[in-house]
Amino acid sequence: MYMSSTAQPKPTPIYQCQSDVHQMLRSVHDHLHQLCGQHVSRLVKVEMMDGDVYEGHIVHCDKGIVYLSLSNAGYARAFFPGFQNPNFNSNVVLPLVLFNLLTISLL
Repeated sequence: MYMSSTAQPKPTPIYQCQSDVHQMLRSVHDHLHQLCGQHVSRLVKVEMMDGDVYEGHIVHCDKGIVYLSLSNAGYARAFFPGFQNPNFNSNVVLPLVLFNLLTISLL
């Protein structure tokens, strides 16, 4: 691979998180991660910041993502491109970003 001998221009950030905001976000992240980890296998209702609401069991929480197993009993609760198997009868695991969560309620 050929590398140019001319120096590359230094990237100009268009956004940089303030340190106090970073500390607050890290604190919220750690708290949510701990809560989700303590409630693995529990049935919960999750409301997202954009208004979407999901019900399911917490399967796992890792690296800012909570994995929710959604039951598709009675109707499809997920959309996938391509052919849909009419005998599709398994749970869908939905990864949700912790920072987009508004509420988590135990059911």
